[in-house]
Amino acid sequence: MEPATLESGNDIPLLRTLGIRLTEIGARHAVMEVEVAEMHGNYFGGAHGGLIATLVDTVSFFPRPLLPSGRLTTTTNLNINYVRPAQVGDLLTARSELLHLGKRTASLAVQVTDGNGRLIAHGTVTHMVLQEPPATVEG
Repeated sequence: MEPATLESGNDIPLLRTLGIRLTEIGARHAVMEVEVAEMHGNYFGGAHGGLIATLVDTVSFFPRPLLPSGRLTTTTNLNINYVRPAQVGDLLTARSELLHLGKRTASLAVQVTDGNGRLIAHGTVTHMVLQEPPATVEG
């Protein structure tokens, strides 16, 4: 598997459809953003929880030691706490932090905030490590 980059992360079809952008890959974190549009609406006119869940799940794959290093993982647990509703027009920012990376699992914490820095949701994600990154040859 090729290591992920900002470009390849932003080329994921679901993210393109939803307007979600990967904006940062860090040493132990990653950041994604989406502007809530009418197409993201729930019955009440706010952001659908599924949009927020997609943000939380997807941003968890992009800290540098995971997909950007070529390590293949899959989500085994996703826990989200919704704190306040997001509205159409809000810019949501999801930031994941890699808390633990072992041989079999990775644990991450994610926060989603609006454009005013207010917490919209927070959660935890557990990944199962399926394949280690390719060994690098130093020379």
